[in-house]
Amino acid sequence: MDDLRLALLLNAVSPAVGGVLVRGEKGTAKSTAVRALAALMPPVETVPGCRFSCDPGRPDPACPDGPHGPGPGESRPARMVELPVGASEDRLVGSLDIERALSEGVKAFEPGLLAQAHRGVLYVDEVNLLQDFLIDSLLDAAAMGVVHIEREGVSVRHSSRFLLVGTMNPEEGELRPQLLDRFGLTVEVAASRETGERMEVVRRRLAYEEDPAAFAARWAGEESGLRERIAAARALLPRVRLGDTALRQIAATCAAFEVDGMRADIVMARTATALAAWAGRTDVAAEDVRRAALLALPHRRRRNPFDAPGLDEEKLDETLRRNGGAGDGGSDGGPDDEPDPDGPDGGPGGGDGGGQPPQEGPRGPADASESSEPSLPGQSRGEEDTGPEQGGGQGGGEQAPARAGEPFRARALHVPGVGEGAAGRRSRARTAQGRTTGARRPQGALSRLHLAATVRAAAPHQRARGRSGPGLLVRREDLREAVREGRESNLVLFVVDASGSMAARRRMGAVKGAVLSLLLDAYQRRDKVGLVSFRGSGAEVALPPTSSVEAAAARLESLPTGGRTPLAAGLLKARDVLRTERLRDPSRRPLLVAVTDGRATGGPQPVVRARQAARLLAADGTASVVVDCESGPVRLGLAGALAAELGGPAVTLEELRADTVTGLVRSLQTPGRTHRITRENTDRRAA
Repeated sequence: MDDLRLALLLNAVSPAVGGVLVRGEKGTAKSTAVRALAALMPPVETVPGCRFSCDPGRPDPACPDGPHGPGPGESRPARMVELPVGASEDRLVGSLDIERALSEGVKAFEPGLLAQAHRGVLYVDEVNLLQDFLIDSLLDAAAMGVVHIEREGVSVRHSSRFLLVGTMNPEEGELRPQLLDRFGLTVEVAASRETGERMEVVRRRLAYEEDPAAFAARWAGEESGLRERIAAARALLPRVRLGDTALRQIAATCAAFEVDGMRADIVMARTATALAAWAGRTDVAAEDVRRAALLALPHRRRRNPFDAPGLDEEKLDETLRRNGGAGDGGSDGGPDDEPDPDGPDGGPGGGDGGGQPPQEGPRGPADASESSEPSLPGQSRGEEDTGPEQGGGQGGGEQAPARAGEPFRARALHVPGVGEGAAGRRSRARTAQGRTTGARRPQGALSRLHLAATVRAAAPHQRARGRSGPGLLVRREDLREAVREGRESNLVLFVVDASGSMAARRRMGAVKGAVLSLLLDAYQRRDKVGLVSFRGSGAEVALPPTSSVEAAAARLESLPTGGRTPLAAGLLKARDVLRTERLRDPSRRPLLVAVTDGRATGGPQPVVRARQAARLLAADGTASVVVDCESGPVRLGLAGALAAELGGPAVTLEELRADTVTGLVRSLQTPGRTHRITRENTDRRAA
């Protein structure tokens, strides 16, 4: 919490730092801390009556409520505007009344949340769950400081510069890299494990619930002191000097950690300057650079979605030492470099600033013996049958989890047909964004006008309506809205064979590498994922459906193997999971990915029961793909038979690679449905 407090205060001192992303587990008071920032922000001077919070000293010449003449402003508290996860695009950017614009020629514009947040704070709780079209609008506004609203030739523009603060639980999924980079700083928050601190948290919470006014009065003095210190730091900020030594350390640190682009250098410079101002100094010290790095770099050095954020502090200290600073937290020795006795975060000792120690991601590198093998090892059938499956039971012959092979770019898998699920990047769907495919009468408020269809609907009635001039007489019943087709996200449920027949380390490593590649593809396409494994005498849900692909990768890495092959149990468990998810989220279409060699053992008639379970899934209309893991010179073709029962295609591990086969399109017809698996670069042709 000290890191979070410091990061928020630095943004209050210098909004140019670029906001804060707060990552942490549930119940750690992330939202409480962020909302407390509003009370500490200095008041804002605005033009009286302006809905867009124009600065009276420098009013926006293009303000929709303008032009604004000279005159005194009015003071109001800084706003903290919250963006709900389920907000519509019109609620975020504002809405234009198309009907009045066409019939009356009036620009009737209702400002959105981006207008309300201008010169304030825009807070997004669970920012990682925002839909893509909202993220796109946020990125545009954050990059340009301006919001453009275009509706069929009618245009509105207004300024929108805000401090972006987001909170998220990493277990529920990660952010797109573009939005992640827009946050200036990031902090990791976890609940304290110290008994005394946890007791004090409970005492304060109970005291607040008993008498909120008295509780606020108790801390009013400290809040007032913080507010005054923020104002003093803001006044000092223009006089803070960023010397060549500090700038060299910043540039060298960003280069050493191989961060992309130059935004990290700029954010570090602004953060170090704000740290110096917060400490009451006019020169940036080496300790300021170090703390700035710990706050600004962890989320920018991730090399792939499964890498945990963090920073190697030993490497950071060595880089600072080599480039003119004392990396152990000291400075160049000048009188202004003495640390603030209260610490830059306002608390005793100051702490070590933001950031976390480096953590190993959910998938470590394979050992030398595994990484040197090809993705599909060529064991013989005899080698496979000597595995732990001969032991028979759930725990018989269980092996240590195998390391996943190196991931690769996987071919795109799609659910057939056109859905209406949450916006994403996998299957075709009718969405608010995308290419226009038709027109229909408005369902509720009109937001996406189809101009040509509206004109066609109004044209036959012009004489009856008494049209005499050049204008077109449009009535409400003539309006048509555009029907658009884009891409949706899906629920990708993996059913993985973890039995003895798959337990040979080389083979299971290749299988895990293939599933990891599909998980990476699911992350990029914004899907939910789930994991069911079967082995021994039954099946289990290794990971309930979630948006956290990182969690799925971690469960996959630790997946144990051994025992018999209860294929029917795995398919039936998957059917139960999908039935529950249909009730929870009926618009999200599922894609079942069965990773197996098609073998079934254990219990009476295991093959017959597996095929019956597959037919039940097909009858439910579940789109399925079988990844055939059979290897060796003799192939039984059991995975292909299973795929036929499921009504979907079967692909080998080699065919799963996007760079192996060019232009491959496979289709299998089922009653009323067509199942396709398509190479990514032939996606449009197949569609």
